[in-house]
Amino acid sequence: MLEPQSPALFVLLIAIFGGLTWWLLATRRVAFRVLAACLAFVPAMVFGVLGVNKYYGYYQTWGAMRADLTQQGAGAASGIPDIRLAGDSRSGTLDGSRSHLKTAQRHGYLMRLTVTGRRSHLTRTVYVYLPPQYFQPAYRAYRFPAIELIHGQPGVPQAWINVLEVTHDFDRLLAARRALAISLQCLNQVGGPQDLTYLAVDLPGEIARQLRVAPPGRAWGVAGYSEGGFCAANMALRYPHRYGFAGVLSGYFAPLDNQLAGSGVMVSPFGGDDRLREQNTPSDELLTLPAATVLPRFWLGAGAADSQDVASAESFWQELQPRQPGAPLILTPGSGHTMTTWRAQVPSMLSWMTPRLAQATRHAGVRPRRTATLAAGRPAAG
Repeated sequence: MLEPQSPALFVLLIAIFGGLTWWLLATRRVAFRVLAACLAFVPAMVFGVLGVNKYYGYYQTWGAMRADLTQQGAGAASGIPDIRLAGDSRSGTLDGSRSHLKTAQRHGYLMRLTVTGRRSHLTRTVYVYLPPQYFQPAYRAYRFPAIELIHGQPGVPQAWINVLEVTHDFDRLLAARRALAISLQCLNQVGGPQDLTYLAVDLPGEIARQLRVAPPGRAWGVAGYSEGGFCAANMALRYPHRYGFAGVLSGYFAPLDNQLAGSGVMVSPFGGDDRLREQNTPSDELLTLPAATVLPRFWLGAGAADSQDVASAESFWQELQPRQPGAPLILTPGSGHTMTTWRAQVPSMLSWMTPRLAQATRHAGVRPRRTATLAAGRPAAG
């Protein structure tokens, strides 16, 4: 009843504030009046913070808030597990433990990796979720498809896990057989971090080398919300041969200025080069790519209460129609540019994308290699 967005919690805070205010007015002793005023400030401050949280639909539970603020990854393990699978699960082990393997076979496995890009020379922390099937003997020769998830700004990769609970949504779909103060916008900053190269080239290639997933191509998806939605659209169009599907949740389709580490100043990502800007503007890219280019399939979503998000999504959707007639466009009633919208849309996006990724994996006919299904998400800079 008293979770961060509970109406009962707001009523309780108002009652506490009212009681302290009454004490402040009723008492005649100065010391008590000062104490009452100081104490009344606490529920007022908490009310304001929780009011902002409720408006944006961010934290649903205290556990999610604690995990996100302490930058913990929902029990994520460090490093790639040492998996030994024989003909059946009884003789297999995970990190030398059969009990750990059985747990992974039921609930999947979340891990935290530090990945250094060979071309971009950036080093970031990423979270990778491996589904239960990854650890089951029947799939030991199967190379899994992957979805690269990009968070918004401000935000961190574990927001996909702690706040949007994407691993729970993904597990539920499988069970139902459905399947910082830095803003880089996943762009290569002229004279600065090569964020696009890291996310679209280095990271997928490194994950495919280290884990048993398909190489970048039709069996890879990319999705993101807010700024991450722009990232997903731009990455898919800049590298159409490396992605088969793109999910854009409340994204925009023309780049903004970047905010670099330490400066606080907004700067153009392109150093005044109009050609680079056009090449990284999805609404322009879509119209200039050759007709023979096989585009990743798009899924678009927005909160119906945010007119700007809706207008952007509908405009891009109209541009998509000649090449992808009937592309999904999901508008969530009564919500805007908030976590409430994205929390509601993630299951729909995954339901659409995951069976298509699985089909692309079968058609690709890739041979098994070594060890991820869902790479969560855009690494935090720094």
